[in-house]
Amino acid sequence: MHFISRAWRLPLRRLADNLSVGVASRAASGPGRIALALVMIGLGVRGLATGDFAGIWQRIPIAHLPAREPIAYLCAAIELATGLGLLTRRAARMSAAVLSVYLLLWVVLLELPAVIVVPQVEATWLGAAEIATILTGAWVVFAMLSPKQDGRFLTGTRGVRHARALLVLSLLPIGLAHFVYAAETAGFVPSWLPWHYAWAWLTGAGSIVAAMAIAFAVWPRLAATLEAAMLGVITLLVWLPGVFSDPGADSWTGFLISSAIACGVWVVVDSYRGVPWFGVGHRLHA
Repeated sequence: MHFISRAWRLPLRRLADNLSVGVASRAASGPGRIALALVMIGLGVRGLATGDFAGIWQRIPIAHLPAREPIAYLCAAIELATGLGLLTRRAARMSAAVLSVYLLLWVVLLELPAVIVVPQVEATWLGAAEIATILTGAWVVFAMLSPKQDGRFLTGTRGVRHARALLVLSLLPIGLAHFVYAAETAGFVPSWLPWHYAWAWLTGAGSIVAAMAIAFAVWPRLAATLEAAMLGVITLLVWLPGVFSDPGADSWTGFLISSAIACGVWVVVDSYRGVPWFGVGHRLHA
C-alpha cells in the first residue's frame, strides 16, 4: 500500500503544478469578474421580479417546500447583493465568499441528491457541473482577493489551483452530455446552421479537450479562452433569441444561467493572464 501511495504521489504533484500555472494576481479585477457580477445582478433582478427559483437549474427537490416564496426572494436578494458587491473594491472579496458558499449550497442541496440517487443518469451530473462551473469563477475571485497564504485550501495559489481542478471536473460531464444527449443537443442548434449533430459533437469534444488541456497544462490559457468563447457563442445563438421571441421569465433564466456558466470560465481565463498562449508544461509563469 505504501508503494501504491508513492506511485500516485508524483502524478498528483505534477497535476497540482499544472493547475498552478501562472496564477495572475490581476485575475480578481479582470473582465470575467465584471461579467459574472452583471449576470448575478440579472439573476437577482429576475428572481425578485418573479418571486420564483431559476427554473430547472434551481429545481427544489421538496414538493411542498414551506416558505417557498420567501426563500426564493432570499436567493434572489443574495444573487443581487453579491453581484453588486463584486463591482466594488471594498465588498468584492466578501461578496465572492458569500456567492461561493451560496453556489456550493446550490450544488450540494439541489444537484448532488439527484447524482446520488440516480448516478447512472448523465443529466444529473450535467446539472451539478453547470452550477459548479459558476462556483469556479466566484472561488477564483475570492482566492485572488484573499491574503496570499498558499498553505490554505481556499485562498492564494492553492485556492486558484483547486478552483481550476473543479472546472476540469465540471467540463467533463458538460462535454459528455453532448454525446449522451446528442439528439437533444442538436435540437438546440439554430435551424439556419447545417450539420446539427456535428455541432453537438464538436462542442462536446471541445469542452472535454479544454478540460484535458487545463489539467495537463497544454496551452491552458488558449484552451480556457476558447472554452469560454464557445460557451459565450452558445449563449448568444441558443438562448438570446428566445429572450426576444418569447420574453418570459424562463427565456431570461436560460440566457442568464448560460451566461453565468460562460462567465465562470472567463474568470478562470483571467487567472492565466500573462501565460504564453501556446505554452506547455507546469513551469510556465506569468
